[in-house]
Amino acid sequence: MNKNNVYLTKDLYEASFLYANRLKLLRLQKEGKFFWFVFDDKKLAEELADKYWKREGLIDASTFAEAVTFLKNRLYARK
Repeated sequence: MNKNNVYLTKDLYEASFLYANRLKLLRLQKEGKFFWFVFDDKKLAEELADKYWKREGLIDASTFAEAVTFLKNRLYARK
């Protein structure tokens, strides 16, 4: 894994959008009281994140909700 090819975000919903779009979640990285969601494929992640923040991304609502639940469960398991 190339460290320069990873994308990090602390935002649960952005991370859920990326995960729902089948980006590979590499790990949760703890920093103080917070966790970073670390994804593979920085270029694709940045493109998807840009769509998310511009409200241009399309994803099935149930897929997004499942991604939110999955990532919340991962966070709570790490605390």
